[in-house]
Amino acid sequence: MSKRFSRPILAALVLSLAGCKILPTPTEEDAAAAKAGAFNPGKMVEDIWASKVIPYLQQKAGPFAEVDALAKSDAKAAGEKYGNPKKQANSPWTYAVRVEGKIVASNTTSRAGSIDVDVNGDGKADMRAQIGPAMRGTALRDVLDFVNFNEFVNQIDYAEFGKAFNTFADRTVLSKLPREALDGNAVKLLGAYVPASGTALPLMVPAEAEIGPAR
Repeated sequence: MSKRFSRPILAALVLSLAGCKILPTPTEEDAAAAKAGAFNPGKMVEDIWASKVIPYLQQKAGPFAEVDALAKSDAKAAGEKYGNPKKQANSPWTYAVRVEGKIVASNTTSRAGSIDVDVNGDGKADMRAQIGPAMRGTALRDVLDFVNFNEFVNQIDYAEFGKAFNTFADRTVLSKLPREALDGNAVKLLGAYVPASGTALPLMVPAEAEIGPAR
């Protein structure tokens, strides 16, 4: 006994098959195009670093002693003058700053390398600058008033974008700094930092850095 489809079922099958599309196998060119259009925080940072990030920091930054003093007395006023007034309301203030002083302590044995800097000449550290290769925080991203969280798909992409600033600063600037016998040397930095809590030193991420002989 043969099986037959009823006319309604047969019609449904025909319509179903007519709606199907046979997709071609992706080529290497297709894969390359998809990759090129994918989220690439490192490339995004590279594209704006010289044209927007450095000019912004140069225009916005103030001397560390001046910025830190105002931050301690009026964080909002300091943020509006030296930071990003468009920041998210629940985010801490981050300040663009210039640092010029003497290295009084250094850590170059850890991947989280750092130098402690005396800016007022009393022989004591006033702030700490990260020199990589591993760096904490997203100060360089957060201080920029032209970076908007709402332009990112999600929090993960936004966080990766923040980390990309540290990676780029390390690759292009900080990895080129000397690592031996740093204590006592003069240092000049441009970057961003967040205020310290308790007895901790303010922690800076440099975008420009110069270490010279002791003065």
